Amino acid sequence: MHTISVQIVRFIDSSQPGWVECLLRDASGREWIFADKVPIFTEALLDASSTYPQPGVVVCEIMRDWTDGHGRRRCIISTERPWGVEAIGGETRFEVFKDQIITPAA
Repeated sequence: MHTISVQIVRFIDSSQPGWVECLLRDASGREWIFADKVPIFTEALLDASSTYPQPGVVVCEIMRDWTDGHGRRRCIISTERPWGVEAIGGETRFEVFKDQIITPAA
């Protein structure tokens, strides 16, 4: 599985195991907000007293990969599997730069 870097920007709910808001910036500079349980984004033990922002990741699948007319590698990712992570508004597909993707070690 691949992951994409996100920025955990704030703690929003102390219901177990804690909920946070995260920010993903796509290839066009648009910011997408995700809200979900802390373990979806990080192994860190975060709570209301933690310092923010914090680094995080979202598991994703690469749906399409190409090089644009300016030589930049881009891809369409989906955050739907395996955990059904979606942005506020329900979006699960995003166009990002390939260098935002963290590829698992072989």
